[in-house]
Amino acid sequence: MPHVRTGAERLAADPALAGGTRLGLITNPTGVLPDLTPTPDALLAAGLKLTALFGPEHGMRGTAQAAGSEADGVDERTGLPVYDTHKRSGAPLDEVVAASGVDTLVFDIADVGARFYTYVWTMYDLMASAARLGLRFVVLDRPNPLGGAVEEGPLLDPAFASFVGRFPLPLRHGRTAGELAGMFGFDLDLTVVTMEGWRREMSYADTGLPWVMPSVNMPTPDTALVYPGTGLFEGTNFSEGRGTTRPFELIGAPYADARFAPALNELGLPGVRFREAWFTPTFHKHAGVPVRGVQLHVHDPAAFRPVLTGLSMLHVARTLYPDELKWAGPELFLDHLWGSDSLKKCLEAGEDPRALCPPPARPEGGLLY
Repeated sequence: MPHVRTGAERLAADPALAGGTRLGLITNPTGVLPDLTPTPDALLAAGLKLTALFGPEHGMRGTAQAAGSEADGVDERTGLPVYDTHKRSGAPLDEVVAASGVDTLVFDIADVGARFYTYVWTMYDLMASAARLGLRFVVLDRPNPLGGAVEEGPLLDPAFASFVGRFPLPLRHGRTAGELAGMFGFDLDLTVVTMEGWRREMSYADTGLPWVMPSVNMPTPDTALVYPGTGLFEGTNFSEGRGTTRPFELIGAPYADARFAPALNELGLPGVRFREAWFTPTFHKHAGVPVRGVQLHVHDPAAFRPVLTGLSMLHVARTLYPDELKWAGPELFLDHLWGSDSLKKCLEAGEDPRALCPPPARPEGGLLY
């Protein structure tokens, strides 16, 4: 089957695309070629001077849960030092990068197309370090699994910037990592090794590329599709399905009842139906407790609007369970996920938050495809 040629595949075939003499690769398990050869192995085999590896949230090997990472160490397969970047920014991150001795940072991690997924912010922070240290930066571009034809949701309010959003992007941003790197506007020597054959209307299945879990709770492209909406439940005491085999597709709480699924289906949301579901999370919220809720079944991915769906679900949950639904997670977590305090204020006032979501639009500006 024909497949999209990723930036990593192109660089492995033409090492001159990167430049630099001491390359540091920012990667994780998604950094593979279409035949599943890990990008570090492929670049070394191609003769590139790879001298260090850097891991994001969840770690370079992908073993850590949300907000976790892996310690510094040595990669067994390549013998290269591995530096943990998670929860480091500014001067502490500069120290890590400078200690590695690299002259070029290369980013090869798959994003999932939602503003609050952290890998593009790891890229952002390392681009900032590269700019301060005078290093080159190379992005090996990969498909946005949600496609690139639609952006949805409000822009981040800079007053609510955090590691789940550092730059004013829509919640579903509709761009590739390479496009985002150009938008960020850092004053540095930036190269984007673009893809060949990717079109903005493509689903992930259309790319012909293997799906590798970007993180432990992002098992399938179906997960990524719903995540920009149901990920908002992370800021509440509803379970977002962590501790199940269908995270972000299973949503529920011990106090939810038989009204929840019918109320959601009555909304007639585009491209999705809701099935009543019971589940018992094995960890995270409500671990070991039977939970009642719904499973999202997306029957028309092109019509489906994840942000609108997530807002609608929150509105129904708040309407049906006004005393039980609480905010959860770190302080201001829902505000950081949404990108402002408008969603929380709207829900607390008993208003319909769908009015906060502008109509979906086609991305404009800084596009490479």
